[in-house]
Amino acid sequence: MPRVAHARSSRLDGRTHVRYAGTVGKRVAGRVLVLWCPDWPAVAAGRQARIPAGTPLAVFHANRVQTCTATARAAGIRIGMRRREAQSRCPELAVLPQNHDVAARLFEPVAAAVEDIAPGLEVLRPGMLACPARGPSRYFGGEEGAAEQLTDVVEALDVEAVIGIADHLEVAVLAARQQRIVPPGQDAAFCAGLPIAELTRDSVIAPPERRELVDLLIRLGITSCGAFAALPTERVATRFGLDGVAAHRLASGLGERGLYSRSVPDDLVVQRRCDPPLNRVDTAAFLGRALAEELHARLADAGLACTRLAISAATSDGRTLHRVWRAARPLTAEATADRMRWQLDGWLTSERLRQQRSGSSAGNDDAVGNTEPDQHGITVLRLQPVEAVDAGRVQYGLWGSDGADDHRAGWAFARVQGLLGPDAVLTPVRSGGRGPADKVTMVSWGDERRPERDPDLPWPGALPAPSPSRIADPARPDKLELRDAAGVPVSMTPRGTLSADPASIAGLSGLDGAEVAAWAGPWVVDERWWDAKVPAQQLISARPRYSARMQLVPVDGPALLLRYRAGPPAQGCWLVEGRYD
Repeated sequence: MPRVAHARSSRLDGRTHVRYAGTVGKRVAGRVLVLWCPDWPAVAAGRQARIPAGTPLAVFHANRVQTCTATARAAGIRIGMRRREAQSRCPELAVLPQNHDVAARLFEPVAAAVEDIAPGLEVLRPGMLACPARGPSRYFGGEEGAAEQLTDVVEALDVEAVIGIADHLEVAVLAARQQRIVPPGQDAAFCAGLPIAELTRDSVIAPPERRELVDLLIRLGITSCGAFAALPTERVATRFGLDGVAAHRLASGLGERGLYSRSVPDDLVVQRRCDPPLNRVDTAAFLGRALAEELHARLADAGLACTRLAISAATSDGRTLHRVWRAARPLTAEATADRMRWQLDGWLTSERLRQQRSGSSAGNDDAVGNTEPDQHGITVLRLQPVEAVDAGRVQYGLWGSDGADDHRAGWAFARVQGLLGPDAVLTPVRSGGRGPADKVTMVSWGDERRPERDPDLPWPGALPAPSPSRIADPARPDKLELRDAAGVPVSMTPRGTLSADPASIAGLSGLDGAEVAAWAGPWVVDERWWDAKVPAQQLISARPRYSARMQLVPVDGPALLLRYRAGPPAQGCWLVEGRYD
């Protein structure tokens, strides 16, 4: 096989060839079949919790609906709805947390049942898989017969399934969501009649940021895939970038990637022998993480990123397990480790159930029942990148972040909210206002990041830049006293000026007795003057809403933002509102 230095694609005689560092993989020609289990995360979560079928059920993440069952949708539950609103619409709604491990583990029996009659299977995500349509259609007398047979196989496991078939993988995903078999050569006509929102319907074919593109297209009046496909490709590339071109190809009925034959560079395969055999999910997942890191180190050295991964395992009783996972984006080490954990969890759980069934059929021998699970396990683990792209197409953060840390933090925050309530984790949002505390709105993690006040509106009297790096707690601010050169306290005059130039600070921990090097202000703040409880002709310092701010720099210490809180004559005080680090 020819060897090349980097992964690239080329089109020769109408067929696509994907080159790897060390080998060549050729795309399998022909139609693609996609099997989709609707609402799978919710179905799997309900089975894990042993919730009766037909109960309205929704899976939540960060207090928003991620997936719900058909009975929940009939009760008015929608994706993205907040938990309180969902429970108010459907009080009997079963609320379950998002659990990718459970969804992947329970999907393994479905994939195994389909693979028995449809070879070349690939898992796109838990709840959706794909395979070439040629083999099943020839064996079962056509594509309709293959779809009916595969549906019956999955429904025998008490799982709902729908089939979509098309010339391209991405179009087949859309066809599965429409329960359609697209005639050969009619992918473009099928896509033309779909709403533009279908381009973001499934994470298998759309990255999360495509929602912004679709929202922009709708605002521009482009509401159908056909209208988007009619735009010139070069104009789309200039205006919307690479993802716009990918969405434009999908709207035109063209696919980006197909199903590929297994052709893997030997120097990128990682393998580990397990002695003793692995029969626990946690130990297998620990080893899988190490293999994932080793694989991605080799890929990085070759300048490649994996988009299609094969996971193989050999068991102590001589069986070989194999599964292919496909990703919409290049996999990171964390994403590869997740898929390893999901797959190993599914295999080991199926193996445990198989041994239990074989033990019960042989009789009630306690010795056999206790030792059989310990004797069988996984002896060899193998990871191989089936499809790779140039690593130059992968965009990482400026400081090496690949986004996995953000996802882990989000899951941790959501768990804390599940334990302590939605207000246990708050996130700041830029807001409008005059003071530093007013310019930040705290919202619950996962809620819509909408500020209380529009930051783009004019705010007369707002604090000039720069803003303090640390803001004091408004409920417990630190008090201090400003003194002039003679040691007399400095206060505000009725005209909004200082009674004397500040020379030193008193009463503040860490800065007690510090001399003042410079100061700016004061800036009078007279907000909500219509709510004043005293006549307007009285002194401004007597109004309850009256205050003033000033910036002060000690000789030794951080700069401070001070606020003067007015009170009865000779009873005003200075508060620390922020610090400049």
